[in-house]
Amino acid sequence: MWQVPMDNPLVELKSVKKIYGHGQAAIEALRGINLKVYKGEFLAIMGSSGSGKSTCLNILGCLDIPSSGSYIFNGIRVERLTKKQMAILRRYYLGFVFQGYNLLERTSALENVELPLLYMGLSSNQRKKHALSALNAVGLIKWAYHTPAELSGGQQQRVAIARAIVTKPILILADEPTGNLDTNMSHEIMGLLSELNKREGISIIMVTHQEDMAGYAHRKIILKDGMIVGEE
Repeated sequence: MWQVPMDNPLVELKSVKKIYGHGQAAIEALRGINLKVYKGEFLAIMGSSGSGKSTCLNILGCLDIPSSGSYIFNGIRVERLTKKQMAILRRYYLGFVFQGYNLLERTSALENVELPLLYMGLSSNQRKKHALSALNAVGLIKWAYHTPAELSGGQQQRVAIARAIVTKPILILADEPTGNLDTNMSHEIMGLLSELNKREGISIIMVTHQEDMAGYAHRKIILKDGMIVGEE
């Protein structure tokens, strides 16, 4: 069983608020969130539509910044970073997995996985080596040269996971990663994420509305109306 480490958290939100709009049209998406996630932890964030799950994940992924409060990632105050510095943080430390896979349709699985490495300045040979290794880690090495149209939904999500881990991030952010999959394939993908968490020590924060998928996580928090209202 996973146990909370004694060291500092990898991720910490302190009294984080997020407000969209101004005046009477203002919407408070997050209302003072306090959250700690530790290295090696697998956390599930649950809540109904409009609870603030996506807003929270966007802030954690450096795709948005808090209106107030503080976001600390691996000891760094993220809200103080420039846009360029936040892009570097995303590039080298974060991996993203989305419900819709977000694969380029006319390129092979290998080329899709190589994509994040283009921005890191690696040579063609280095990109191919790392991408094949990532595809092997998700059990798709034999499908490296197939396009998304030639793959099942589960295989496409495996490619997306390979793309997320190819840069060797320390944190994966997964937004409803099984939302487009049937039950059997959903459990297969969750088993893969759980195995990557255990074997590679990659921390995972996952947004989901499915109780059985959240069961793969070490810990679960419940959001409602922009606030954490429960934890298991």
